[in-house]
Amino acid sequence: MTQNIANPDLDALDLKILAALQENCRLTLAELSEHVGLSQSPCLRRWRRLEEEGYITGYTALVDARKLGRKMMAFVEIKLAIHSDEAIELFERAIAQAPQVQECFLMTGQRDYFLRVLVDDLDAYDDFVKTVLRSVGNISSMETSFALREVEMRPRVLEPHPSRRARQ
Repeated sequence: MTQNIANPDLDALDLKILAALQENCRLTLAELSEHVGLSQSPCLRRWRRLEEEGYITGYTALVDARKLGRKMMAFVEIKLAIHSDEAIELFERAIAQAPQVQECFLMTGQRDYFLRVLVDDLDAYDDFVKTVLRSVGNISSMETSFALREVEMRPRVLEPHPSRRARQ
């Protein structure tokens, strides 16, 4: 059985299980077992181990934000004025509590943070800036770009099995 060079604790079957669940986390044990070519008992043991060891961190549904009225996606680059541990913690705590923020990354380069924000419209974005970002009070500069359309969204780490890619 081949080993995963990046993580020798995972073999090819583990990766097949992860890829299958990443593509459809609602697979039954029988479906997953058939897909990866294992009987149900060893497949379940591997699945549970992947959960216990933190390779699988949760299960979620992908929701169409536009159908819920969240029609604007903004990408916000932020530079903080003060970089003390306390200032960074305050900023990150405020961002973590803002439901509009879908993702937040601490960055290298010219900006300190990169946010992906979902809002209903420009008024909602303006409200987000006033009530969330300006309330932090430690932002020296901010640059926002709005997405015109989503070209590709891949909420998966592993590539799907080649037989599934051909059908897509």
